[in-house]
Amino acid sequence: MPELKKYLSQFKNETVAVAFRDLATGKELLVRADEPFHPASTFKVAVMMEVFHQAAHGILSLDKPIPVVNAFTSIADGASFSVNPQDDAEKSLYKKIGGEETLREIVRLMIAHSSNLDTNILIQKVTAARINAYLTTLGIEGVEVLRGPEDNKAFALGMNNRATARGLMQLMAALGEGRVVSSQYCDEMIDILHKQEFNEGIPTGLPRDARSAHKTGWNDQYYHDFGLVFPEGRGPYALAVMTHGFDHETDAHACVAEVTRRVHAMVTGDSDRMGLL
Repeated sequence: MPELKKYLSQFKNETVAVAFRDLATGKELLVRADEPFHPASTFKVAVMMEVFHQAAHGILSLDKPIPVVNAFTSIADGASFSVNPQDDAEKSLYKKIGGEETLREIVRLMIAHSSNLDTNILIQKVTAARINAYLTTLGIEGVEVLRGPEDNKAFALGMNNRATARGLMQLMAALGEGRVVSSQYCDEMIDILHKQEFNEGIPTGLPRDARSAHKTGWNDQYYHDFGLVFPEGRGPYALAVMTHGFDHETDAHACVAEVTRRVHAMVTGDSDRMGLL
């Protein structure tokens, strides 16, 4: 897609990676798709997938309440750390510390509201090793989960999660193709992703007749968004856009939205209505 590559060429001091796959045709578009990034919260989709994987095998129950705690073990030295609610996008679960909540609700809060507390609870439950093993089983490359959010000692030592745009695209493709445990569980996970409350990226670049099931991730240097897009009247496609180095968060949002707009026009053949002619 020359128009997209021309658009991306304007970013001299920023990095933008794109991975697209049309699940109906298998057509792909890859730009810097194997360049590793700090994934921010995008890796939470891999955590969700392993939770459902273990539920399907009877290792745990999605509807059984589990303890809500805020004490986790650093992978750097085994010391305990806690998540600061002031740095968390979701705060409702903190009121239940010392009590219980179901895994299904904890997963929903992790994805739809990007809760860091919920993420650490789930990683402690299912383990990073099993998450990575399942990703390998699914044939997903370029996504590795080492730890939960706010393990600051590990972060200082460079012990970080990583992801590529290709790897994130493969995560969504596996869901869209019904290959994660079962089609029923894939549909449930996609429904959770439809409820994402941070919609500055991919959804902003779509026309009103298209739906998206997606997950964002961001910090001071990075902004990413990836998901499944459902155009009206056709099957979905998987799209991942990862960015680094934008001085202003809103500029990163605008970039992801514009990439989405151009990809969607390519898929639907609607360049005129999307304003690209």
